[in-house]
Amino acid sequence: MIRDDILAGLPVRTAVPALERALEAHGCAVLCAPPGTGKTTLVPLVLAGLLGDGRPVRRVVVAEPRRIAARAAARRMAWLLGERVGERVGFTVRGERAVGRATVVEVVTTGVLLQRLQRDQELAGVDAVILDECHERHLDADTVAAFLLDVRAALRPELRLVAASATTDAEGWARLLGDAPVVEARGVSYPVEVVWAPPGAPVRPPHGMRVDPALLAHVASVVRRALAERAGDVLCFLPGVGEIGRVAGQLTDTGAEVLQVHGRAPAAVQDAVLAGSSGSASSAVRRRVVLATAVAESSLTVPGVRIVVDAGLAREPRTDHARGLSALTTVRVSQAGARQRAGRAGREAPGTVYRCWSEAEDSRLVRFPSPEIKVADLTAFALQAACWGDPSAQGLALLDPPPAGALAAGRSVLTAIGAVDGSGRATDRGTRMARLGLHPRLSRALLDGATEVGARRAAEVVALLSEEPPREYGDDLAAAWRTARRGGDGYATRWRQEVRRLTAAVEGEGSGRGPKPEPGREAEPGAGPGPQTEAEWGSGAEHPSATGPPADARPAARTDSMPQAAAGHGTAPEPGARPSARGSAGSLSWAASDDAAAGLVAALAFPERVARARGETAFLMVSGTGAEVGEGSGLRGAGWLAVAVADRPAHAASARVRLAAVIDEDTARAAAGRLRVAGEEVRWEDGDVVARRVERLGAVDLSVQPLKRPAPRLVRTALLEGLEREGLGLLRWTRDTRALRDRLAFLHREAGAPWPDVSDAALLSRTDDWLEPELSRAARRADLERIDAGQALRRLLPWASGEAARLDELAPERIEVPSGSRVRVEYGGPQPVLAVKLQELFGLSETPRVAGVPVLVHLLSPAGRPAAVTADLASFWRDGYRAVRAELRGRYPRHPWPEDPSAAVATRRTNNRR
Repeated sequence: MIRDDILAGLPVRTAVPALERALEAHGCAVLCAPPGTGKTTLVPLVLAGLLGDGRPVRRVVVAEPRRIAARAAARRMAWLLGERVGERVGFTVRGERAVGRATVVEVVTTGVLLQRLQRDQELAGVDAVILDECHERHLDADTVAAFLLDVRAALRPELRLVAASATTDAEGWARLLGDAPVVEARGVSYPVEVVWAPPGAPVRPPHGMRVDPALLAHVASVVRRALAERAGDVLCFLPGVGEIGRVAGQLTDTGAEVLQVHGRAPAAVQDAVLAGSSGSASSAVRRRVVLATAVAESSLTVPGVRIVVDAGLAREPRTDHARGLSALTTVRVSQAGARQRAGRAGREAPGTVYRCWSEAEDSRLVRFPSPEIKVADLTAFALQAACWGDPSAQGLALLDPPPAGALAAGRSVLTAIGAVDGSGRATDRGTRMARLGLHPRLSRALLDGATEVGARRAAEVVALLSEEPPREYGDDLAAAWRTARRGGDGYATRWRQEVRRLTAAVEGEGSGRGPKPEPGREAEPGAGPGPQTEAEWGSGAEHPSATGPPADARPAARTDSMPQAAAGHGTAPEPGARPSARGSAGSLSWAASDDAAAGLVAALAFPERVARARGETAFLMVSGTGAEVGEGSGLRGAGWLAVAVADRPAHAASARVRLAAVIDEDTARAAAGRLRVAGEEVRWEDGDVVARRVERLGAVDLSVQPLKRPAPRLVRTALLEGLEREGLGLLRWTRDTRALRDRLAFLHREAGAPWPDVSDAALLSRTDDWLEPELSRAARRADLERIDAGQALRRLLPWASGEAARLDELAPERIEVPSGSRVRVEYGGPQPVLAVKLQELFGLSETPRVAGVPVLVHLLSPAGRPAAVTADLASFWRDGYRAVRAELRGRYPRHPWPEDPSAAVATRRTNNRR
């Protein structure tokens, strides 16, 4: 029985006629409706014609950014129709499906819809698509919108498209949808009082995934305060599951029911939260404290909430392309996010929000969160675009274009693993990878790992990598694998579901049928190493992304048996497992230990994060990034690791290993073989030429041997590298040589050609013209120090034209002054300088010139100290000399100080000696 009374009271109902007119006229519309207006539940039912009001029945797909929201929306709509989920309203999320033959409205995650579009671009049978919560700007949602606009333009102009959100960039979405009409619905909102509750003492700002425990203790105290000061249930926003758990542990004695809501929460807990407070008519209702991630900002309505406590933190993906690491990082909540959170307190009645920061800090918050396409790893997006037929993504209608560098990094990974060809088009292998519903790296590890260790075991390891195990499972991937096998917690249950899906998919590949999803197992793309939204990840743990040096396409040649990474620690093989046939890459035994299998699959997924020990706890990844394991880690002392999960705290020199498997050198060579280089290496290192024969895996040295007779060409290149790095001062420079260089620089500046440019850059660019044959004869730094730079520089003089003979005429090394002295001219500055005692210039009225340029005369006292500077000697004799004479005459009485210096006789002597 349809609950008409509730449907009639939903505020969005008043906007439905305008929405229908907009869709009828334009086919697209933007629906802006505040939380609680019913946009997620009423609008799909109306467009599908399920309310018995004479509208034709149409099939509607609703895309939600989170699984928990998709399940909740479907259950709510089914309840409004008086039905069970799976009848006329159903849902499909990763690992769970409730859809029947009569289903007209299906709620899916954006990831599931993306997979469907890749399989069936027409979306046959679907009449309308609603993209909910567009303001969150998740990458999958932006991609789905772009693909749907392509479908409407080329294949299905009749397909209706609604972009719905509580708070969105309505104008931007309207332009993207071809100037679609914007329909606004006004909600019934109650006033929300803001209480500023900053910590009493300073707390450390968040960095990476770390949140100061002092802040979490403060949040718990604010929750206690709110329970004491206000009535109603409390909704507390925290950045991740780890923080939720720590705050929950501090609220056990409040008397309230403490619930935890995040993407990993069991369905029973989610249902309990959405059902509202429990209690009978005869007993007092127990108050609830709901600790939630951002999933509760807009996707869910939690009944009974009158109080919101906001920790002021959120999680966003960040990618470090230089180090090949990507992670969810903790950031301050945006102003838009804070408003969304506060609004949860005023959904049903007047409420209160306690903000754990000051009012002054609030004005400094960013206005909106960063679109995921701007900050996330784009490898999976690049594969989706390639499979769609637009590898550059330039033809996709996106609100924000993907950053060129991030997209190029993603394409390099896809090329290396064989997912795209040289032109960027998806290969058959790439298409299969995209359909597996995994990040491309994990797809590669699943497909290639299955041929080495068997489909089931490869699927089990990949399932562990696609959703990081809880921290209590430890940082040893093989040990976590064994824990998941015997575990009975929620993670182990989800892991087994994913294992079944992946096993079926890869076995379908082997049979040539392709990866057809099981019923209820439809995949979402990109699951795995790229950081997902906090709602999906829940724990806030991060997976390094597909950046950095590219992964190799297939395992390299191997030894005959699988390397025993941790002999004696693996469990027995699965019953019935048999050694596989050897392939082109060399086969690994299915009977090998689980430790070795885990290491190989992890290394295939992240070959550039294969790491070699350089101490008890320190490692160096082949990408060049340092890594460290924890003090109590079971990975300590391992020679090699395949690092699956790592992050790099702010200001830290090394990444922290969160999850890794022990491997040996053979496995490292096989997985990261594309990064292997071997040969003679001659370079400038530590101030001299170093020659050696090396074998290297990326940045990791496998073997180094001295090279006794390096090729002269390589030695010369290394010497040039030294000159470029340390400068031409490595050569022998005398005072006369430096003076010659200054003179040549002066002539080049004032007269130009044919006088040579003798700057460092110019000289290094033409070493063949002036440093040969000495440079080719040199073998080490000491040989450079013996090269006479002055003799070498003279090779650059314009001998052919005869101008070289005019060097002393145009830029003389010395100038003879009236006293008869020959005084050195300094050419190192912007103007030639002649430093001479004042008495030696008596009688000289014109300033000396070189190459037509007046010199700058530094007039010195009889003791050789600066007395005056002039570029106009006649003017100095006339105007400046009197002051100098008055000052110095008494100090130097034995020297001549005539009243008219221009007519006096120049001298180097005192009066007595004269």
